[in-house]
Amino acid sequence: MKGLFKQKSYTPSELVQHMRDILVFFVDTTKEARERKREEKMSELNKLLLQMRTVLYGDGQKEPNSEACAQLTQHFFKDDSFRSLVLGLPKLDLGARRNATHVIANLQRQRVGGRLIASDYMENNLDIMDILLSGYSDDDIALTYGTISRECIRHQVVARYVLQSEHMKKLFDYIQIPNFDVASEALSTFKELLTRHKSTVAEFLSTNYGWFFEEYNTQLLQSSNYIIRRHALKFLFDILLERSNCDMMLRYVRSLDNLRILMNLFKDSNKTIQLETFHVFKLFVINQHKSPEVTSVLVTNRTKLLRFLGDFAIEKEDEQFEADKAQVIQEIAALEIEDRSFTVLECEIDC
Repeated sequence: MKGLFKQKSYTPSELVQHMRDILVFFVDTTKEARERKREEKMSELNKLLLQMRTVLYGDGQKEPNSEACAQLTQHFFKDDSFRSLVLGLPKLDLGARRNATHVIANLQRQRVGGRLIASDYMENNLDIMDILLSGYSDDDIALTYGTISRECIRHQVVARYVLQSEHMKKLFDYIQIPNFDVASEALSTFKELLTRHKSTVAEFLSTNYGWFFEEYNTQLLQSSNYIIRRHALKFLFDILLERSNCDMMLRYVRSLDNLRILMNLFKDSNKTIQLETFHVFKLFVINQHKSPEVTSVLVTNRTKLLRFLGDFAIEKEDEQFEADKAQVIQEIAALEIEDRSFTVLECEIDC
């Protein structure tokens, strides 16, 4: 009798085909028909997605079978099944979305004959990213679409497409959405885009330096939201230190406008913000090719900066921080304005 109730097992191709059939029901069937059979179809879809997940990850006792994984990958990206699932996700319950996300994440990494099938598919279907990234404007689907977006960005061709699109500008707005979870998801995608593919990121920052850092400075570094300011400062330091971004970093730390923003952030009453600000600020100071404007402002504010840095301390003992601070103090104390005809610029701080 036990065998009569055993769940039916499908081949990889059958799993994908049945999934597509059910997704058509959720997307194309009339609302009345969907409501009548919704529970039954949702249960069936959950079982299919769970079987796919088992094929790809194993069941805890057996490792996944490479041949079955390859077949599932090929069939999933054949006939636009990936697009069907993405479009159907908003109609599914949380359980089905969770299983679908795990399946998609694994399939992005699957190689068949040495090739990433997902990368080849996405190169010919980049508009799917328009669907996924637009999901940040919908709280209900934002978290699911955000997670899937980051999996797709693993492919350089996808990251390049997004970086060159209007979605990059929209991400600045999404990061400031009042819904904390959605804003955090958008920030995670933003970071992934600017760290995953070094050469592509360096090219993007070089080409789009002007508008990108104008948005970064005004919307993130000067945000009224403490969490956004903190993450923006930490991430800024990371991308400035990335070797492939060297030219961009030198351009950034020679800018008087950027220095003004950093010096104003020293006024923040939060010690964490001050510490993250210091890490970026020290790059301006130790740069041996300072612009005359930057040198002038540092000299003008020398007394206040040295007093502030002399008193600046953190709770935990940190030898690297102390060494960095000592170097910054030494550099500022030794600064001179080489061109005496250059007008000293006012950029006072109240440290």
